[in-house]
Formats: sequence, C-alpha cells, structure tokens
Amino acid sequence: MRSDYVFTSESVAEGHPDKVADQISDAIVDLFLSKDPEARIACETLTTTQKVVLAGEIRCKGVFENGEWAEGALQEIEDTVRAVVRDIGYEQDGFHWQTFDFSNNLHAQSAHIAQGVDASGNKDEGAGDQGIMFGFACDETPDLMPATLDYSHKILHRMAADRHSGAAPFLEPDAKSQVTLRFVDGRPVSAEAIVVSTQHKEGYDQGEQEAELKAYVKKVVAEVLPEGLLSDKTVYHINPTGSFVIGGPDGDAGLTGRKIIVDTYGGASPHGGGAFSGKDPTKVDRSAAYVTRYLAKNVVAAGLAARCTIQVSYAIGVSRPLSLYVDTHGTGTVPDEVLESAITQVAADKLGGLTPRGIRVGLGLNKAIYRPTAAYGHFGRQPEGDLFPWERTDLGEALKAAVAAQTKLEPAE
Repeated sequence: MRSDYVFTSESVAEGHPDKVADQISDAIVDLFLSKDPEARIACETLTTTQKVVLAGEIRCKGVFENGEWAEGALQEIEDTVRAVVRDIGYEQDGFHWQTFDFSNNLHAQSAHIAQGVDASGNKDEGAGDQGIMFGFACDETPDLMPATLDYSHKILHRMAADRHSGAAPFLEPDAKSQVTLRFVDGRPVSAEAIVVSTQHKEGYDQGEQEAELKAYVKKVVAEVLPEGLLSDKTVYHINPTGSFVIGGPDGDAGLTGRKIIVDTYGGASPHGGGAFSGKDPTKVDRSAAYVTRYLAKNVVAAGLAARCTIQVSYAIGVSRPLSLYVDTHGTGTVPDEVLESAITQVAADKLGGLTPRGIRVGLGLNKAIYRPTAAYGHFGRQPEGDLFPWERTDLGEALKAAVAAQTKLEPAE
C-alpha cells in the first residue's frame, strides 16, 4: 500500500430512488420469508414519478403455489410496498405513498432453476447462481469498515434520524454524501473534502434558510467524524447544484441493485458484481457475501491482520464453493495460505461449511431480517437479535486455534 494517499467513498440515503427500490425489494423478501422460511424470491423494483413496479420470480408456500395467489396475498404485497414508502417519508405530489400507481409482475420461479438449487435425494442444496463474492474488513474504524464509507453512511443516517424526529424539519428524504480522507501509513489523518446533497423544503436554497441548512450539515459532519480530521482546510460542497426540491423517484428513476458499492465497502474492496436486495439467502450473491464479511471481520478482530479480503466462487446448482482466496494485503501475522486453511476449518466446524445451506443455517439467514440492510450499508452494522448476524465477532478464538494448529504442521525452515 502507498504510505500517503487520498481516498473517497459515497453513500446515499434511504430516500434515494435506488434505495427506495432496494428497501421495497427486501420488504418483499421479508414478507415471503415470514410466511415460508424456504421461500425463493428474486424481486426487482422500479420506482419513478408516482409509480412502483415489481417484477421477478417467486415460490412461497401458502402465498404463491402452482401459479396461483392465495386469497389476500396481492393486497398484502401492495400494503407492504406502500408502508415502505410511507416509512421513508414520501408524501409529495410527485411521489406519495397513498396515491402512486402500483404494478405487481411477480411470477413463478423457473422449474429449471429450482431443480438445480433444491436439495433432492443424495443431492445437497446447490448455489442459486454462479459467480464470485467478496468479503472485506479493515481496522480503520471500530466497526472494522473503510473509514470513508463508514462516515458517509453515518452522516446520512444521522440526517434521516433528525428528519424523522422533527429536529431537521427542512429536510426531505432524498440525499447523498461523499467523504474524502487523506491516509498516512494506512490511517486516516485528515478530511480533505465533504460533499452532501440533500433534498429540502421550498426556500432552503437561498438567504438565511440556505445558511441554516448548510450550518446544520456541517454540525452533523463535525459530530460524526472523529476529532482532528476536520480543519479549516477541509473543503465542503453542500447542495453544490443549488436547489434540490424535486427528488426521490420523482427526480430520477430508481432500480433495485444499482448501489452495490454503497452497499458493501465503498470501493475499498473488489466486488463480485451481484446485488443483494430482493434475493432470498439461497442466492449466494447475498449469503456468500455475508459469510465472507463475517470471516474477514473475525480475522481482523482477532488481530490476525489489519486488512483482509476473502473471495469465494460458486457454480449454479453445485453446493461446495469452487475456490477460496484470502489476501491480507501484507498485514497478516501468518501467511495467507495458512489463513485459508484455518478459515475453511472454522467454517466447517462453526457453520457446517461454505455450502449455501451451511451458510444460511449457520448464520440464521432464513428469517425476515433484510429490510434494515437495504439502507446505510449491509456491513459495519451492530448485530442485534436476529439482525446482522454476519457482523458478530465470535470466531476469534477458533480462528487463532486453527492458525496455531496449521503452523505447527508446517515444516520448520
């Protein structure tokens, strides 16, 4: 790694049109999993001016079987979608939770996909698709997340909380943030630039009201970033285009899965390319990304590395991963190949392996836990009850024991 560099990450708020779509898709995942823990869901959402469209493939006992909807199911889906938009706070002429036009185009899952994924006879449950997935952790923040992304998320999360509580009544739901930090020897030392664009009430783009909004944003930034990073050299761009009254799906169309870098590591790690929201946990795009984060975070939390990237790969219908790769970027206390062996052993012991079934059973993913993941990042969150189980740091001792066993087996130099 370079010893002195500048890096940037962005985040988007819960009212961003793509995030509205993500939250709707994950609310549908939660709805179906609450009815049938073995449900199969691939739900895509489009949002635009006064319109929400669902599309995708599903299978859910008691809700959608043999191509038929259960009584009341269609109304429950629509009610769920409208509740998401209401909770975000959209009551605008161009996008209102009570009056937008709704279209449900969900249909049955392909039988050919189902036969490859479902367990049958001596065949274990297979991966829901082919692909590569990455997990990452670093010691830049207490949440073991890249600092630029962590602060970008927290700025918008705080602003949304103030909007909901009434502490910032001039804010509207749509917003974006961007944090640029200078790093020296791998540690953030200064905030070079802060960008915040937030939708606002009429009039907050001029005069005293504009000054009030900008002062509020700077106050939030100062409370989120650790002391010492901000200085008189920090450059702020707050609503740099001027007015931001028209926003959300009325300003731009939103689609599920268009914010995959915001959802993960802000560009600090590779990405396999697959989105998470709208997918049940048999889809390894989601579940394998969660388990690799879990393993990478535990590597860093255990002091085995300061940075850790883990990659896995799968073939559709095949249960076992095709590969496992670990890179500690020169920060590991043992060779990366030793960590690969240790991670494989610990995953087998604690999760039942890195098969789709092992992951979703071992982490408890067959539950209605996904809507909270769909805004402010899937990672770097606090595990609570059933939520965010991949953020636990309970594998440290097992990893260190497995590493110790592996190194004892290595021939002496």
